[in-house]
Amino acid sequence: MATGRRTTIADIAARAGVSISAVSFALNGRPGVSESTRERVRQVARDLDWQPHTAARALGGAKAGSIGFVLNRPARTLGTESFFGDLISGIQLGLTGTHIGMTLLVARDAEEELETYRDWWRGHRVDGVIVIDPRRDDDRLRLLAELGMPSVVVGSHPSPAGAAPSVWIDDSDATDTVLRYLRALGHRRIAHVSGPPEFEHTALRIDRVRAFAGGDPDDRTESVPTDYSAEAGAAATRRLLSAATRPTAIVFDNDVLAVAGLGVASEMGVRVPQDVSIVSFDDSAMIRLVRPAITSLTRDTVELGQRAAVLLREQIESDAPLPSRPGPELTLSVRESTARATP
Repeated sequence: MATGRRTTIADIAARAGVSISAVSFALNGRPGVSESTRERVRQVARDLDWQPHTAARALGGAKAGSIGFVLNRPARTLGTESFFGDLISGIQLGLTGTHIGMTLLVARDAEEELETYRDWWRGHRVDGVIVIDPRRDDDRLRLLAELGMPSVVVGSHPSPAGAAPSVWIDDSDATDTVLRYLRALGHRRIAHVSGPPEFEHTALRIDRVRAFAGGDPDDRTESVPTDYSAEAGAAATRRLLSAATRPTAIVFDNDVLAVAGLGVASEMGVRVPQDVSIVSFDDSAMIRLVRPAITSLTRDTVELGQRAAVLLREQIESDAPLPSRPGPELTLSVRESTARATP
């Protein structure tokens, strides 16, 4: 047989000594051939390293054998945020032993992400997708519902009835945990360096920061949005620490922002934690290795990804949206970057 070309069912038929239709019946599990012929055809297919054509599988109603995951974040942040590596590791762990693969794409913008979902579904490239960074008015979830494409959201709350299920971690409660701890240390001027406010989890955190200050005239809080980059985190921290009345505590939305903020405090001669306490919403090795080590909310992001992948696998096999499921528990890991507020 000629090399350098794709093996076809005609090649299998010739090697097995049966008709092309018999090969089709055997490989698609349809009646019409004996068990001995079916096994002989399958063995020949394995020997020839045959793989089914995607379009042919789609016409036959077969599964694509892959799930999709699109990352729509600035490329420069992906290499530094441990969250994504841990989440992808967890997704792969949730696919272990299933022979299901993952198709990963980094999108330049929201429109490319939408077009990717259309292309994947039309081309039978994936059987479903995991969606992160949900928005309160999310075109992606509307599109996926219109396409009938199975999906699971990694989000901040259970999905409404009938919608794509989520694996969720309560960001409102997480924010309250951090703010209550800082208040117990005597902090009343608390700043929040956030990600983009269009992300639902960021908006929830900003809302809780605002609500926290609402009940006490001595509490002053503000949220400063960024794009999650170290440069934006440093600029926001520099502005906050240059103010006439600077915060006594700063809460950062991720580990990259927090480490950048710690660097700016050192640059400006602002002592951590004596002059300002620092907390991160994300934990990572980077957070633990800097000095002082940074207090953070700790969650098992690998397990979060694993739960999302398992739920998506079940959703793909289901005829209706499954219930949402909680993600791993969050805990506050107190380290050297927080201390009582000084008068």
